[in-house]
Amino acid sequence: MIYNYCGIDYRKDISALESKIKDRLNALGLSAWEYCGYLKIEPNEWDALVELITVNETYFFREENALEEFQKEVLPQYVKRTPENPLLIWSAACSTGEEPYTLGMLVEQSGLLSKGAVKIIATDINKKALHKAKSGLYKKKSMSFRRMPPEFYNRFFIEFGDYYKVKESIMEMVEFRYINLLDDKMREKMGKVDIIFCRNVLIYFDDAAIKKIIDAFYDILNPGGYLFLGHAESITHLKTGFKAIYTPSTFYYKKGEKI
Repeated sequence: MIYNYCGIDYRKDISALESKIKDRLNALGLSAWEYCGYLKIEPNEWDALVELITVNETYFFREENALEEFQKEVLPQYVKRTPENPLLIWSAACSTGEEPYTLGMLVEQSGLLSKGAVKIIATDINKKALHKAKSGLYKKKSMSFRRMPPEFYNRFFIEFGDYYKVKESIMEMVEFRYINLLDDKMREKMGKVDIIFCRNVLIYFDDAAIKKIIDAFYDILNPGGYLFLGHAESITHLKTGFKAIYTPSTFYYKKGEKI
């Protein structure tokens, strides 16, 4: 049921799934079998289940080599965009928001585009993570800042008690939405974008689910658009229409012609 709902595959690791949902089953007083029936009659329960089974490990400036390539090589290609025709960047599976806010900081730091000429759409299947992301608040001592360049604290954050709050100029670039990457209607819900970041997500899916997601990404991207995956993720073995771009420090993909 989980695999069909969101593509996360626990079928070969049932013990890991059991450990994640054990407390929830106990709280409801249900067996795993009964819980399957409960999910069918209480569809809102999927939100609670997704919170338990998704991994929200993320931090600012994660995999900085890809981010540097984005800022120095990809972003300059869109300098003619305007608030009327903005550059559209999709941060898919954004978790608690560190990635889309990082992208916003890099855009502002570059000074290449005018105010309002970039829109970042950040999506996730975990509604609790999205709620935190929308707040823009991160504990000062959290692991979110493990790779933060020191000069970025004063430039892009405001001290807020025990928290740092993302500055308004960055937050207003980002729009958060609930999206299930396995949703058959994802293309209609997302529309067209220019750049997609979907990093360290596909590692949780099998090839069939990956192919479905990548095919959707291909359709959603504008011609010549770019796709950034995690450094441990590759789609070169799949016939997708994406052309791999290799640099000395990273790799990413550009939308080409489907064979």
